[in-house]
Amino acid sequence: MELLRTPPPKERTDAARNRAAILDAAARLFAEHGVEAVSMDQVAAAAGVGKGTLFRRFGDKAGLAAALLDARERVLQEGILHGPPPLGPGVPPTDRLTAFADAYLDYLFTHLPLVRMSETAAPGARYRIGAYRFWHQHVTILLAGTADPEHTAHALLASLAAEHIAALLPELGEERIRAGITRLWRQAGS
Repeated sequence: MELLRTPPPKERTDAARNRAAILDAAARLFAEHGVEAVSMDQVAAAAGVGKGTLFRRFGDKAGLAAALLDARERVLQEGILHGPPPLGPGVPPTDRLTAFADAYLDYLFTHLPLVRMSETAAPGARYRIGAYRFWHQHVTILLAGTADPEHTAHALLASLAAEHIAALLPELGEERIRAGITRLWRQAGS
C-alpha cells in the first residue's frame, strides 16, 4: 500500500491573496489572544476582508484552524514520505512508529489549541480531516503483519487525540505523556 497525498487545489490570485491575509491575521490573533478568545469578526477585520469572504472560505473557526494547520501537517507528511530515518524510510517499522508518535507530539504540543478546535468542531470531525486519513494509512502500513493493523492504527491514533492530550496534560505533564505514548506505540509495533 502506498501513501497518497492530494495536492492542494489551484486558486485565483485574488483568492490566494485573501486566503494568505486571513491565515496571517488568524495566526497573529490566535497567538496574541488565544484561539478561544478570537472571533471570526476580529479575523475578518484584521485581514481586511468581509465576513462573508471569511465564512465562505473557511466555514467557521474550526475550518480556519484546520487551514492554519495544513502547512504544518504537510511538513510532517513530507518527513514521513521522504525525510531521513527514523521518521522517513530506511529503518524497521517499530522505529518508524515511535518516531512518528514523537514527531506528532511535537506538532501537537506546539499547536494544541488549534488541533483541538479542528478535531472537536463537530462529532467525528477528527476522522474527516484529510491528515487523519494520511496518518492512519501510514500507521496501518507500519503495522502490516500484526493482527488487524487498521483497527490498531485507529486505537494508537486515539492516544494522540488533542482532546485526550489536553485533558491529560495538567495531571501528567508533557514528559510523562511522551514516555507513555512511546511505550504504547513501541509495544504495538512489536
